Amino acid sequence: MTEVLVEKRDTVQWITINREERRNAMNDAVVFGIMDGLTAATADPDIRAVVLTGAGDRAFCAGADLSAGSGSFKYDYSKVGIPFVIARVNGHAMAGGMGMMGMCDLAIAVDNARFGMPEVKVGVFPMQIMAVLQRLIPNRKLYEMALTGEPITAAEALQLGLVNYVVPPAELDTKLNWLLSRLLDKSPTAIRRGKYAMRQTESMSFDQSAVFMESQIGTLALTEDAAEGRQAFIEKRAPKWPGR
Repeated sequence: MTEVLVEKRDTVQWITINREERRNAMNDAVVFGIMDGLTAATADPDIRAVVLTGAGDRAFCAGADLSAGSGSFKYDYSKVGIPFVIARVNGHAMAGGMGMMGMCDLAIAVDNARFGMPEVKVGVFPMQIMAVLQRLIPNRKLYEMALTGEPITAAEALQLGLVNYVVPPAELDTKLNWLLSRLLDKSPTAIRRGKYAMRQTESMSFDQSAVFMESQIGTLALTEDAAEGRQAFIEKRAPKWPGR
């Protein structure tokens, strides 16, 4: 059985870590499988969003697989695909699982999930994922989580802004589909360019960001989606996005 399941559902690419018996812990096969899934989604013009999740209902991802020969700590957490990625957090998200979730654009979690960085309990530290999580979690809480290794609840994760929504397990896919429905009818070009622009300006000063964003407005205005959006507005109809 493959370590990562990749399934195209209409205009959404589902990537599922398929290691329920190991709490969906990451090994080399999982990392490469996720990368392959994201690469395939990027190359497919029909894909509008990506859902990243774990098999079963015990864990979204428990982090690195610490078993012998698993290849832990030899991969790069910084890889991220271009498509819009939503984390479907179906269970606990720990260690590298937290980093992977943090790299997603949005996250929906079940209310019994726990989130943590337990690396200090096994003699290491969440070095790689700190760069991702420090943009999402306030410093005081981030330090506490990293230094103590103790997890937080889904309710706390929602309060911190680590996830967008928290729902009972039975409502996870309903909420996911609701969120996807709010994204998939929008301009794919605007979303791609907007996501790119927001990422680029994160490390810029205000003046640099303002100049860069001004240039992006001009670029986006030249796209076919922008022309279709204006025409649809004038004609008072739903737009038919060409995605270019």
